[in-house]
Amino acid sequence: MQQRKLGRPTAHRLLMLRGLVTAFLEHGKITTTKERAKETQRLAERMITLGKKGTIAARRQANRIITKEDVLTKLFEEIAPVYAERNGGYTRVIKLAERRGDAAPMAVLELVD
Repeated sequence: MQQRKLGRPTAHRLLMLRGLVTAFLEHGKITTTKERAKETQRLAERMITLGKKGTIAARRQANRIITKEDVLTKLFEEIAPVYAERNGGYTRVIKLAERRGDAAPMAVLELVD
């Protein structure tokens, strides 16, 4: 599967996505552009799957993406156990109206209950 470039150099794009995933897992919901939401969704789903494994190796892999230790702990102790019986589809992207300044398509990324 090909990754979206999002108009950024590789290093900047990866740092931006790490920040978005960390903020998403910290708050459970973020509002961003539709394309960023879709890319963040891919990474967040992988992090929740790692959280479901619960091993030390999985925690170390997730630590490479998640930038805050308390969010990593929250992922493994609170978020992942909720989805233990679910085989994917932990998040959803809901489209919103276009942003007023530049008419960029906006979306909300949230955890599924």
